[in-house]
Amino acid sequence: MRVFFVLITNNAQRTTMKKHFLLIGIFSLVGFASAYAQDGKGVIEEHKSPLIERLQKERTLITSNANLSGAAEANKPGVPIKTGRKVTGRGYRVQIFSGSNRTEAYSAQARFKQIYKDINTYLSYEQPNYRVKVGDFTNRSQAQALTNQLKRDFNTVFIFTETIQIEY
Repeated sequence: MRVFFVLITNNAQRTTMKKHFLLIGIFSLVGFASAYAQDGKGVIEEHKSPLIERLQKERTLITSNANLSGAAEANKPGVPIKTGRKVTGRGYRVQIFSGSNRTEAYSAQARFKQIYKDINTYLSYEQPNYRVKVGDFTNRSQAQALTNQLKRDFNTVFIFTETIQIEY
C-alpha cells in the first residue's frame, strides 16, 4: 500500500483518489442498508377505483343477462338490466322531438312508449321548446343502434351526451 501512495506524487491526484474512495464507501453503505431493509415484512396497500369496480359489475351483469335471456334479448338496444341499484353517470340519450308545441311533445312520447315499452323517456321544457329524449345508454353504439331504428318513425333524431341513470 505504501508503494501505491508513493506513485501518487501530485496533491490533486490524492484529492481525486480520496473522492473516489469516499464515493465507493457511500455506495457500499447504501447497498448494504437497502439489502438489510428488505426483510420481507412489508405492507401492501390496494387502491381500487370505484369506476373499475362499477365496470366489472356491469360486465358481469351483462354477461349473465345474455346467458339467461338468450341472444335475441341481449342484443335488443336500450333494454336496461335491472337489479334495483341506480347510479348517475355520463352517457347518451336519443332526442326524438324538439318543438314549441306541448301536445306534439306528449304525442311523440306516447308514440315512442307504444313501440318501446322498456326504454325510459324524458320530457323537458327549456323556453320556448319541449324536448323528448329517450334511453339511458352507457355507450354510443347502443344509442346509435336505437337511432337507426327510430329514423323511420320520427323526423329528427339526435344523440346527446348527458348525465343518465344507470340501473344495475
